[in-house]
Amino acid sequence: MKKRYLLGGLVLVGVLLNSCSSKTIPEKAKAVDHFDKEKYLGKWYEIARLDFKYERDLNNTTAQYSIKDNGMIKVDNKGYDYKKKEWKQSIGKAKFVGDEKVAMLKVSFFGPFYSGYNVIAIDKDYKYALIAGASLEYLWILSREASIPEEIKDDYLKKAQDIGYNTADLIWVEHNK
Repeated sequence: MKKRYLLGGLVLVGVLLNSCSSKTIPEKAKAVDHFDKEKYLGKWYEIARLDFKYERDLNNTTAQYSIKDNGMIKVDNKGYDYKKKEWKQSIGKAKFVGDEKVAMLKVSFFGPFYSGYNVIAIDKDYKYALIAGASLEYLWILSREASIPEEIKDDYLKKAQDIGYNTADLIWVEHNK
């Protein structure tokens, strides 16, 4: 009986350590240097993403970033589930992996479990951003407006492909609500 509890405890510790120390950026990706956290705060429209279960069937997706009282970044994601015909919201937190001038963060929507959130391209005015997750399964293109210029889109797609992303799998998000 004691062995079962010990084994269960060790598995839990392993999961927690892995979630806190696992790789947070794809091998060929590089987070933006000289990042300005204050300029990044505010509302972003999701232009494109690689689909995954927490955003499946959502359009009109946005992310709002603000600073919490404890200094962490509040992440407020919203999207419209076009199948269920209802709005969904998910609130999480983000923190820098190291130096705040390097756009390598970890985000959590579920307690102690974090995943990589890395700004790998951003324009000088902080209007358009390319975000990599911890692996080649997660990618987002964001904009301060519900659309993005074609030349920015093409540049971000090329950067993503050079890293190893399959950009043909991107979902182009509809903003109509």
